Amino acid sequence: MKLSEVKTPCYVIDEVALIHNLEILKKVEDESGAHILLAQKCFSGYDEYPLIAKYISGTTGSGLYEARLGYEKMGVPFGKQTHVYAPAYKSEDVPELARICDHMIFNSSAQLLRHYSAVRGKTSIGVRINPQYRTQKDHPMYDPCAAGSRLGMKREDLTAEVLEKIDGIHFHTMCEQRFDDLARTVRVVERDFGDILRRVKWLNMGGGQHITSEGYDVDGLITLIKYLRETYKIEVYLEPGEAVTIDAGILVSEVLDVVENRLKILVLDASAACHMPDVLEVPYTPTVSENYIQSGDSEEKIIFAGEPAEKRYTYRLAGNTCLAGDVIGDYSFDSEKKAGDRLYFHDMAIYSMVKNNTFNGIPLPSIYSMDKNGECRILKEFGYEDFKSRLGS
Repeated sequence: MKLSEVKTPCYVIDEVALIHNLEILKKVEDESGAHILLAQKCFSGYDEYPLIAKYISGTTGSGLYEARLGYEKMGVPFGKQTHVYAPAYKSEDVPELARICDHMIFNSSAQLLRHYSAVRGKTSIGVRINPQYRTQKDHPMYDPCAAGSRLGMKREDLTAEVLEKIDGIHFHTMCEQRFDDLARTVRVVERDFGDILRRVKWLNMGGGQHITSEGYDVDGLITLIKYLRETYKIEVYLEPGEAVTIDAGILVSEVLDVVENRLKILVLDASAACHMPDVLEVPYTPTVSENYIQSGDSEEKIIFAGEPAEKRYTYRLAGNTCLAGDVIGDYSFDSEKKAGDRLYFHDMAIYSMVKNNTFNGIPLPSIYSMDKNGECRILKEFGYEDFKSRLGS
């Protein structure tokens, strides 16, 4: 079916945009020798894993379920790597993780020592470090190097007992950031952990780098990775999430009603609280358009909404839940909106499907993929049983 025919609300994965991102990541792999892993915490739509596996080295998970998914859907069928990191592991999960994961990363010396006998000789062992170097200060919630962070070990925590047990070190200190932030962080890691880099087998530089966004210094990244590999004789890993699926998905919604209270409000079948929770948590205001053109075509054909009062008709976009704050944002449009009209929210492949919920019994959006010809195929539909089965037998 075509995009105009999909049932709303729904997420649509734009495979042309996805491939565009993957080609950039493959270039980084091929020219630098690095291994790039999909961070499933951002996107775990495994129907696309056969496509993703053609371009990058595997997946990383944040615990047993994500690790199992990566192992089952990309590791076993395509021979790709499976990595895992968690702030702490439950003891009953560790044996299976050690069996299915190529790398297992620990957050503290206590965790490493507690589980070492169960993982020794079964997986490559690493620890997460905290370089204590902040590259972002606007959102402490997303800053692993902020004061009081529980994430990663400081230099003084890496005792001889820890170092003799590990094969690599990992840091993840960025969120939606550019190459310069990574380069500065690496200089700090070299200064404070350089002696450790010379004795380990690998370095994992985490995610949070917008490698596939416009203006990112891809050549600089390639040069940095080659420098690290040649200087320290180590393998280098990156685990982006957003860089894999940035701008590769939309949330299609329908206007259910128009109400007025000082301003006109469009009540949608898409909800900030249920379907794009980062709008409330971060918060941020997503880009909205009145239509959507297959990725790769001229963006001039897309009719984007403007800032309030920028265009003729201004509306507040809100969800269909009882939460008064279920508001997506205020926008203006060239044409007046009415019930039955469609709106398209952009960059909705990331941190949307993995975080959505059924608050108020609001249905989960269906999931489609759209190929290069603009044809949409259904990947997953949800119904009443999906809501009901979450909280009872």
